[in-house]
Amino acid sequence: MDRTVMVRPEKAASVAEIVDNLNKSTVAVLTDYRGLTAEEMTELRRGLRDSGVNFKIFKNTLATIAAHETGLGELEEMLVGPTAIAFGFDDPIALAKLLNDFAKTHGALEIKGGILEKQIITSAKVEELAKLPGRDQLIAQFIGMLNMPLVRLVTVLNKPVRDLAVTLGQVAQNKE
Repeated sequence: MDRTVMVRPEKAASVAEIVDNLNKSTVAVLTDYRGLTAEEMTELRRGLRDSGVNFKIFKNTLATIAAHETGLGELEEMLVGPTAIAFGFDDPIALAKLLNDFAKTHGALEIKGGILEKQIITSAKVEELAKLPGRDQLIAQFIGMLNMPLVRLVTVLNKPVRDLAVTLGQVAQNKE
């Protein structure tokens, strides 16, 4: 069934925006924001915006239509009750960490699940994703691993010179 026929022209722009975000994002996390105060919602939006995340509230019917248009019809099960969607375009782990940390400190925010690389994931998978090291930390670990053999090589090459210096120092001390 073609769901776009049911969308009124004034709502088509919202559906197109959701489809565009779903297609461009590397990760999208669906949340239930019921119970958050206006100040908490502002705090959440600011933190996400500063991280380059697009966080919006859409009507569930429009989000369902967009999900079906992008081949993510299973998303419909999560589109119940008040739903806000956070679209991340860079590091999926960073978005998961931000939302998970906020949900821990503000019990009213509930993570419903999401999409990772065009695959539906549960809220438990979002939590697992949040526990992984971030992109910057992984890059630092990788550079450290690449650097370690060079450090060991320099240490091995310097050992004879260091030993010679110690021996010469001991000889000079013995002559005094």
